[in-house]
Amino acid sequence: MSAENPSNAREFGPWRTYLWPVHRYELKKLIPMLLIFFFISFDYNVLRTLKDSLLITAKSSGAEVIPFVKVWAMFPGAVLMTLLFTWLSNRMSRERVFYIIFSIFLSYFFIFTFILYPFRDIIHPHATADMMEGILPIGAKGLVAMFRYWSFTIFYVMSELWGNIILFVLFWGFANQVTKMGEAKRFYGLFGVGANFSGIFAGQASVFCCNYTRNGGFFPIGADAWHQSLVMIVSLVLIGGFISIALFRWMNKEVLTDPRYYDPSSVKTEGEVKGKLSLKQSFSVLLRSRYLLCIAIIVISYNLIINLTEVIWKHQVKELYPDPNDYTLYMNHIVSIIGLIATFTSLFISGNAIRKGGWTFTAMITPAILLITSIGFFSFFFLKTTAPDLVVALLGTTPLMIVVFFGSSQNILSRAAKYSVFDATKEMAFVPLNPEKKLVGKAAIDGVCSRLGKSGGSVIHQSLLLFFSTLTASAPYVGAALLVVTVIWMIAIRALGKEFNALTTPGAEKLAENENSESESQLIPIRQNLNVLNEHSILKEQQAV
Repeated sequence: MSAENPSNAREFGPWRTYLWPVHRYELKKLIPMLLIFFFISFDYNVLRTLKDSLLITAKSSGAEVIPFVKVWAMFPGAVLMTLLFTWLSNRMSRERVFYIIFSIFLSYFFIFTFILYPFRDIIHPHATADMMEGILPIGAKGLVAMFRYWSFTIFYVMSELWGNIILFVLFWGFANQVTKMGEAKRFYGLFGVGANFSGIFAGQASVFCCNYTRNGGFFPIGADAWHQSLVMIVSLVLIGGFISIALFRWMNKEVLTDPRYYDPSSVKTEGEVKGKLSLKQSFSVLLRSRYLLCIAIIVISYNLIINLTEVIWKHQVKELYPDPNDYTLYMNHIVSIIGLIATFTSLFISGNAIRKGGWTFTAMITPAILLITSIGFFSFFFLKTTAPDLVVALLGTTPLMIVVFFGSSQNILSRAAKYSVFDATKEMAFVPLNPEKKLVGKAAIDGVCSRLGKSGGSVIHQSLLLFFSTLTASAPYVGAALLVVTVIWMIAIRALGKEFNALTTPGAEKLAENENSESESQLIPIRQNLNVLNEHSILKEQQAV
């Protein structure tokens, strides 16, 4: 039996097929990739709650700031970082790009924590912001808060971009490059397990830091308990980042030079990139490929829906827990629960759903969960404002507690689905493509389209806030937009599923050639500029499919 097709039940026993479908010789490749993914995801989960605690719980701020940050700071930041990534990729090897981008992020987190934050009262323009509040309408409160706490805003942007650039563009781009289709069907579900375990550890590590400083534990840096918690938490992020860099370096030196794991000729071609791969060219290829366009719609839809629901939920959580330490504690408990559920899902559902139910069925799980849980959340949100006494009489607690509970349940289930099945199916969709389309697709979709989805949700929130002034008044229209986007998302999954199955079934080489040549007129100049692959490596990629 060939190692290229190890999913056959005769190669593994029943339990091993479900839990650990990995050959012994593959451990040298899989284990370091799992550890890199674990530490990058650990930092992602820590930063995801920390950025909200900093910006949302600041004085004169709130969840209303999120839509403004994602439109006026996040989207430009994503574009600039993607341009930097493509500029570096045109001139350097993937390994060197990894080190440079990683160092930029870790350096900023260090500077913010140990230099900017201690002088926050001096560097933040409170007087100018107070004057702006008196001039601008009430709905622009979030815009003023974004300007007032500009250093917190940049921290928010860098924390968000960690997921898009470090996790999805750098790591998943690397994984898609060195992983064959036969390995991907077995490995990618296991990557989800590593990411989900990281959520458990990240949540509990942050909870420990907050409880330790709040209960009077000694820590030499920080003027108050929250400042000390911040220093401790960011220090964990820096340690996780340095470990990831060390593991990545070891893998490039000791693993990828072995032809069993990666063809050395492919490694050599990475350093030969001399042309210019522009963002315009990337999007030109994307728009001319139905396959890549469907992936882009799926990514945009997920991020748009998450942003629509999370802003309202975080607004409720801030009302319940206005203190930053309490807010951080609650949100990190949520992160730990997400990790537990997502780990179980990755172990027993994700990989098996892909193998048994197919790509389309597995990809449909995430939008179905988001649709059902969002209906529940918005139903209780409306009951809170229209019939609060009924909620108290039926459930015996305050309406705010019920809304936070159901919003948390919605976030837990949707995030768990994202980390276990959404990411795995999305990344598998890139594997059948030729290396050029992988490069341009990853840069455009993960670098910009994900941010475009979040910015699109923020534009909706921002427009409604300026018109209705409050999140509560605009919530019915948010719910309607969520329903429309979910339907579009499901249609894109069905369309992509048909093409994915055609490209990955036996005898699909001809169909793969058709898809990969669909935008040939756009790929030819890119190929000439990049000079990345020869005809032999392209043929080998298609045969591996």
